[in-house]
Amino acid sequence: MPEYSYRAIDKYGKEKRGNITADTEDVVFSKLRADNLTPLEVKKANIFTKDVDISIGGSIKPRDLSVFCRQFISMINAGVTIVDALGMLEEQTENKKMAKAIGGAKNEIGKGETLSNALAKYPDVFPDIMVKMVAAGEASGKLEVAFERMSGHFEKSAKLKAIMKKSAMYPIMLALVALGVIVLMLTFVIPKYTEMFESLDTELPGITKAMVAASDFVIHKWYLIVLVVVAVVAAVKAFKKTEQGQVFFATVARKMPIFGNLTIKSAASNFSRTLSTLVYSGLPLIEALGITAGTMTNYLYKKKLENAKDEVVRGVPLSEPLLADDMFPPMVGHMTRIGEETGELEDMLSKLADYYDEEVEMATQTVLAALEPMIIVVLAGVVVLLIGAVMAPMFAMYNGLDSM
Repeated sequence: MPEYSYRAIDKYGKEKRGNITADTEDVVFSKLRADNLTPLEVKKANIFTKDVDISIGGSIKPRDLSVFCRQFISMINAGVTIVDALGMLEEQTENKKMAKAIGGAKNEIGKGETLSNALAKYPDVFPDIMVKMVAAGEASGKLEVAFERMSGHFEKSAKLKAIMKKSAMYPIMLALVALGVIVLMLTFVIPKYTEMFESLDTELPGITKAMVAASDFVIHKWYLIVLVVVAVVAAVKAFKKTEQGQVFFATVARKMPIFGNLTIKSAASNFSRTLSTLVYSGLPLIEALGITAGTMTNYLYKKKLENAKDEVVRGVPLSEPLLADDMFPPMVGHMTRIGEETGELEDMLSKLADYYDEEVEMATQTVLAALEPMIIVVLAGVVVLLIGAVMAPMFAMYNGLDSM
């Protein structure tokens, strides 16, 4: 179907522009009037007026969802209708993909759909946990409470992800600096000394021969390095898509020195917060466990919660599979058991989430404190090795002169 660009005025007198895919211009006019817009101009879209999706990655950040929930609940509490609230959020949301989904949800509600069903039509923007909680809020008449709870959930998720990124950013930056120093030495410094090395009437040390050979390889056969790197990256990505690959990388993430503890604690935090939020909304524990499993980024924890769900279906308390192995810290299983016995599972899980949020932050600081000196030592070692390769022939020459 052709795409049409339009200019229209909403009921507040504000001009709106956009694109609509339709069979004819008459259909576009009908759609605009159905959305309470007064058409000013409708014409076929061209290369300059077509909507172009320039979003990268296709994922919506938890921070975007948190802001959406807070703004939506503020408008609803102020007496704004759901349709009008979504319309205003569509206009002021900077993320183009999310704004388009909000507009689509608004149109679905205009056709008679519930808010939860409207959001469910955009699963790449609104996650399953959000759809389920909105549905529970609609059923209980506590939509505001559901959005307030989701806002806090996504805000804490955003904070946790920011902490995790922070722990990875520093070592990545230092590794890039080390790589840059190595490339600079091999492509600019070593070649300048090569002619002088060749003119020396003495046997070059092995370390210098190795560096000269490495420099020649990098300069003249750099494309082979690029091909190897591309092939390795492609192979790793393909392996990660297999079940064996997911198990391997998930196991490495848990067992890796320094980072393993951070992985375990972040999984405990994510599990506790997500399940607490869903149980609070009134979802059955079995359904809540299924959704929580889908939010786990580590494959082993995803399978662990799926197996725990099967155990709960058979009538086993949730605390038993959580305590059956060392996947989660023992405190998770024990606090869950207390929550089950006292009938306050949601409250216990919420306290667990707060506790492990702090633990993740402390673990991140520990990781940074341990990595900083290690990477600096490695970087210094590389630089010393390269400088040694340059200076070794000179020392050999001076020793030869002294012996004459």
